[in-house]
Amino acid sequence: MSEVSESAAWRGEFTGLLDEDVGKANGYSYSSSSPAVDGGAAAAAEVGDWRFQVAEFAKGAAEMSVEFGKGVRDVMRQSILRDDSVIMRKFKGPCLKILGKLSFLNEYLPEDRDPVHAWTVIACVWVFLLAVLIVNITQTTTPLVKKMKVHPTSASLILLPDGRRLAYQEQGVPADQARYSMIIPHSFLSSRIAGIPGLKGALLQEFGVRLVTYDLPGFGESDLHPDRDLESSALDMLHLSYAVNVTDKFWVVGYSDGSKYAWAALHYIPDRLAGAVMLAPMVNPYEQRLTKEERRRIWGTWTVNKKMMYFLARKFPRLLPYFYRRSFLSGNHGQIDKWLSLSLGKRDRALVEGRMFEDFWQRDVEESVRQANAKPFVEEAVLQVSNWGFSIAELNVQNKRTGKGIISWLKSVYNPAEKPLNGFLGPIHIWQGAEDTVVPPSMSDFVHRVVPDVMLHKLPYEGHFSYFYFCDECHRQIFTVVFGNPQGPLAPKEDPIPIEVDDEEKTEVIFSDTTTDKDNVSTIDD
Repeated sequence: MSEVSESAAWRGEFTGLLDEDVGKANGYSYSSSSPAVDGGAAAAAEVGDWRFQVAEFAKGAAEMSVEFGKGVRDVMRQSILRDDSVIMRKFKGPCLKILGKLSFLNEYLPEDRDPVHAWTVIACVWVFLLAVLIVNITQTTTPLVKKMKVHPTSASLILLPDGRRLAYQEQGVPADQARYSMIIPHSFLSSRIAGIPGLKGALLQEFGVRLVTYDLPGFGESDLHPDRDLESSALDMLHLSYAVNVTDKFWVVGYSDGSKYAWAALHYIPDRLAGAVMLAPMVNPYEQRLTKEERRRIWGTWTVNKKMMYFLARKFPRLLPYFYRRSFLSGNHGQIDKWLSLSLGKRDRALVEGRMFEDFWQRDVEESVRQANAKPFVEEAVLQVSNWGFSIAELNVQNKRTGKGIISWLKSVYNPAEKPLNGFLGPIHIWQGAEDTVVPPSMSDFVHRVVPDVMLHKLPYEGHFSYFYFCDECHRQIFTVVFGNPQGPLAPKEDPIPIEVDDEEKTEVIFSDTTTDKDNVSTIDD
């Protein structure tokens, strides 16, 4: 109560000090009100007073702007537009001549208008319209957001020994007619649908190739693996080969960062492999055997965002789901270079912007993210930059060390024929584009340095996608180099046709080499 009485006394004193006539002249109204003023009326008065202050501030700012413009005009007249100024002496004559030639335009103006004022207004309008047109032309239209679709299941499934289901699909010739078998693990943000994009079935028939692709754990229709690593991935490939009746050795195909599963197969199941086909193979960017120059060339090619994603995968993998859910796990389609932080060359850029590539890649991504789970993608990123459990240099063919010490050395010297070999003995082919900015050529050079027996095929004008996607001639070249001349599929095995025999009487006739007589005929009665 004391605070209310003090406030009321202050208001009375303040109101008495003001001249009522002056307040009304300025638009204010002062009245000595009692403390019991209605709350709604006070709030309305405060709102009206706030609006009045804003209006007065705007009026004052406008008046100051006008006065500032007049001041600038006066300064221009007194300094620049003087007859003895340098600018007027140089440009006054030419400007007067131009204005004289354009004076005929004044005839189109109203008679009561000042030409200088009128043409100034017209020039300002033209400048404004030109600016609007430039903004409209340069402004990029926002593309329509395309939603991802969920397609019906279409894969074949096998049951692995640990109870997981592995999804796969086949292309090419049947199993009993396959001259060569190829198994392809897919890369990041891909699925079994990818395989070799654009590969024609006629080419597979011509070379007698059976192509098997499968979904990695957690991708597509395959179940998650509770503790996935490269060794378990190689064993999945082994079980798949037996399940789909690949009895002979098969070829493993690795593309981009999916090549780490091909490297793992070469290390863990070499006895089941006939060879390896690598296209722009990725290695661990933190590989200890990389030289400083190789590291500089590799990391210098990548974008800042890609480097950051590798850093997060190595140090803070728990942050990766945040970025994945804002890109390819958002339910909307996007651009491959933005999602994967890629810097593409000219040929790759022209390819990925094509309609064929876009449709194929979107369908592949939709299958890859079918389960909408970030865990398999985080595992994929972590596997790429973590310790693989082996080194690519171990694939180099060399004498196997059976022991240490002078005795083992003497045995190896006196028994050279019995020296066992270590490493992968089959062929390894690598195709690498010279203009690849996704997997730099320095990675293939590193592989060729540590495994000299690798057959490295350098492609001068190719990028990361241009030699692998939708290139019929490229696919034929790869098959020709790996398999030689096409020989077609194997002849199908014909099952013997059973001979129907009368149940009442079964007769077995045995023919000799030359003649047949009664002694060589025996009859078996039921």
